[in-house]
Amino acid sequence: MPARMGLGWRDRAWARLEEGPFDVLVVGGGITGAGIARRAAQAGLRTALVDKGDLAAGTSAWSSKLVHGGLRYLAHLQLGVVRESVRGREALLRAAPGLVEELGFLMPVARGSSPGRVTMEGGLAAYDLLAHRRTHRRLRGGELELLAPRVRDTELVAAFRYGDAWTDDARLVFRVAMDAVAAGAVLLTYADVQELLQGPKGDVLGVRVVDRAPGTEGRSAEVRAVAVVNATGAWADRLRARVGGAARLRPLRGSHLLFPAWRFPVAQAVSFPHPLDGRPVFAYPWESVTLVGTTDVDHPDDPDEGTRISPAEADYLLAWARHVFPSLELLATDVHATFAGVRPVIGSGKADPSAESRDHACWEEAGLLTVTGGKLTTFDAVARDTLATLKPRFAGRTLGAAGLDADTPPLDPLPEERAVVADELALLAPALRRRLAGRHGAAAPALVEAAADRHELEPIPGTPDPWAALRWAARAEGVMHLDDLLLRRVRLGLLMPGGGAAHLARIRSIVAPELGWDDARWAAEEAAYRARWARDHAPPAEAMPA
Repeated sequence: MPARMGLGWRDRAWARLEEGPFDVLVVGGGITGAGIARRAAQAGLRTALVDKGDLAAGTSAWSSKLVHGGLRYLAHLQLGVVRESVRGREALLRAAPGLVEELGFLMPVARGSSPGRVTMEGGLAAYDLLAHRRTHRRLRGGELELLAPRVRDTELVAAFRYGDAWTDDARLVFRVAMDAVAAGAVLLTYADVQELLQGPKGDVLGVRVVDRAPGTEGRSAEVRAVAVVNATGAWADRLRARVGGAARLRPLRGSHLLFPAWRFPVAQAVSFPHPLDGRPVFAYPWESVTLVGTTDVDHPDDPDEGTRISPAEADYLLAWARHVFPSLELLATDVHATFAGVRPVIGSGKADPSAESRDHACWEEAGLLTVTGGKLTTFDAVARDTLATLKPRFAGRTLGAAGLDADTPPLDPLPEERAVVADELALLAPALRRRLAGRHGAAAPALVEAAADRHELEPIPGTPDPWAALRWAARAEGVMHLDDLLLRRVRLGLLMPGGGAAHLARIRSIVAPELGWDDARWAAEEAAYRARWARDHAPPAEAMPA
């Protein structure tokens, strides 16, 4: 049976958490923490994961949604990061069809731009060599005009096409976390680490966790573990400070604009240097919208206060879109949503934020192991390195090969095709069947079976997801708040104008009974969701220059 977070799951998780002790306790429910918990549980270690909020609520739901090899890191000679990233990309493409999909990138080269045509071709050849797969070629004649007819064509000296991939980052985190649960890990969201438990010599022996879920305030537990892993991303320095660790992170914000696909139509990704500073910026079709990103600026603000695009970043991205796609005459009013995430980059003092390394690191301080840096694409390599670092703490024990073996896929395989395409899935269109299998894994047939009628298997207007995905998320995916549902489980808050406000009545009719929410609870959740969306995801408030 697939892992589920349905009725009573939190009480069961708390009971198991209180039973302790654990071998590995992971703090942080983003892609890094979920990946570590999965590998640790598959190695046969008694594992728990806690997060003070929802899965992927910190950074992992707000990436550029790309599963890429980091082509731009070649310019900074970060060859190890690129090698690890392209291998991670290829492994995810094999393991997660329907969740991780191929994406073609077009890269026009303008006269006098840097890198130039020769350097670009050499970089793409190296990129393919590291992946052991050729994806790039130079476009000939009028191919660019055919592939991207609205791209400016003045003073172009060459154009290339190469391959990368895209995903739904929040769904990727959830599927990895469910793999961890299926392997025996305890998972508990909205469980805040209030204190590190330390021995006489100051070594970290565990944590005190306090429940933050509605209606359970005050419940707490002391959880002891052989290894406590700090995988809290942009918050990592805060936990490290409790054992005297000096700040080492440089939080960098990456912001994005989302346009309706009909207003900004692109068939594949287009990457082009920004006319102001030469940084690569891209636009690509993501789900039912066109995503434009990204920025790379220092983020000095408290991440607990939310992360949002600044007016300057919005101006910057729109200026790029108007420069590269002049015939579209895009305006600020065409943007229907925005989002921003904070990258937990390891600081080295470089003046240019983009020059900072995207490699990951593991630091042991007073027994606390902090794992940070890295990228969405490399989460499984980070998890394996973490297990290798922890292995000496379990001397004399035989760890399961699945926890350390690089040949083990980064996601659990789906059941055999004849089992996945059960009666519940067999009648669906192939594209929807692939999508549900990729995003929900072994739970896909149960999702379809949960639909109240065939109409719930129809797509929500303006999105690729069926209404039944909302019902299933409410029933079995650990939803505690409305923003968990609409911003992470099903991405309506990003894909629909106004965060899906026009459909809230129907959404309520589907999910409120599943969640057991009465009128008062729904009203409170809807108000909080609308406020959150207006704060962090609304279109730019100020008019941008033409």
